[in-house]
Amino acid sequence: QVQLIESGGGLVQAGGSLRLSCAASGRTFSSWSMGWFRQAPGKEREFVGGITWSGGRSYIADSVKDRFTISRDNAKNTIYLQMNSLKPEDTAVYYCAAVHSFRVVIIQSDYNYWGQGTQVTVSS
Repeated sequence: QVQLIESGGGLVQAGGSLRLSCAASGRTFSSWSMGWFRQAPGKEREFVGGITWSGGRSYIADSVKDRFTISRDNAKNTIYLQMNSLKPEDTAVYYCAAVHSFRVVIIQSDYNYWGQGTQVTVSS
């Protein structure tokens, strides 16, 4: 059974940084792709970024590409979302997700597994 556990969320002032982690377990992920999504209060969940385990191809949404980066540690089965220059509008629950694919996947309905989410709150 695939398990995705996010961590690293919290309260931060505007301009600050956070690094989210997503630890994956339950199978070999070499042919899988991982994604980060977020859902702000009253809004739909949106794609933030994605990365493939094999080859490390990544893609960050245009709305955050100048501030966020995504990376992976294959040895730890963990992906990261580094968030810099945070803004109050980045406040959301951030989710990690996994899908069997060699490509970065941006459509949330394509993902098979989801973590429980971690809250990020950015104060002004």
